[in-house]
Amino acid sequence: MQLDRETLLTAYRSMATIRAFEEKVHEVFARGEIPGFAHLYAGEEASGVGICLHLDDADYITSTHRGHGHAIAKGCDVPAMMAELFGKRTGLCLGKGGSMHIADLDKGMMGANGIVGGGPPLACGAAFSARMLNTNGVVVSFLGDGSINEGSTMEAMNMAKVFNLPVIFAIEDNEYAQATATAWSVAGSMTKRAAGFDIPTTLVDGFDFFDVHQAAGTAIDKARNGEGPQLLHIKLYRYYGHFEGDATTYRGKGEMAKVKETKDCMVRFRADLTSQHGIAESDLEQIDTEIAALIEQSVQDARQAESPREADLHTDVYVSY
Repeated sequence: MQLDRETLLTAYRSMATIRAFEEKVHEVFARGEIPGFAHLYAGEEASGVGICLHLDDADYITSTHRGHGHAIAKGCDVPAMMAELFGKRTGLCLGKGGSMHIADLDKGMMGANGIVGGGPPLACGAAFSARMLNTNGVVVSFLGDGSINEGSTMEAMNMAKVFNLPVIFAIEDNEYAQATATAWSVAGSMTKRAAGFDIPTTLVDGFDFFDVHQAAGTAIDKARNGEGPQLLHIKLYRYYGHFEGDATTYRGKGEMAKVKETKDCMVRFRADLTSQHGIAESDLEQIDTEIAALIEQSVQDARQAESPREADLHTDVYVSY
């Protein structure tokens, strides 16, 4: 699947924005400026961007508690996202969702989810909607390796297959379900579990943008063309702890440093762009500069924005149909 220069630069900008956003959140969270919890996506950028590059506003995604990267990859507004994390009225959810429930339905981002395995059933509902409304839309359900052990995930896979729904289950296997290594918590093979429902599966190198993009494109095309649900088992690694403040004592000595040094998806993608696709280092540096300015301004604006008012407690609780 050949990508033109504009698409490659768009992918790089999205990946670099996620990395810069998460690094800044890590910084300001440590200073106590962001309330609640935050689960960072740094290290997994190739997955969210490689998949969402195939989607448009008519397509939907469901996310996990680690949803910032998915939101940015799906096109959500970065300053509004930062304001949401700060709990301000200028946020995507008016400051009432925060990190773990950030959402933008106008962009097809159905929301981060604090419930492990909470996304797959929602994805089935959105896929039913796409079919009933004849939108030709697909739904990508991002889920972590821990959610593969949840009954809701298994039930959603069964339902998706029974009704031949256009759902792609994208398992982002970052090797740890909170503090438990996947090897300790997941029996057998994730892909074979999906095969038990006759759902086609693909094992994907989540450190390689091009591998993700190729596999996702094939799976999404099949789902969109009526071939039913698909599953991607994406092997990758998160750089920060399960949540901000996690001491990560469960990781081996030097484990994360080795992954960063040898597998980092941003380093790999940047090298491919300059060596294989004729993109100048200066072009990427210009994008990096623009992103840094955007993120810094987003933080400054969020700090100065108004907090929710007491009256806001009674708004957006129910939807009126």
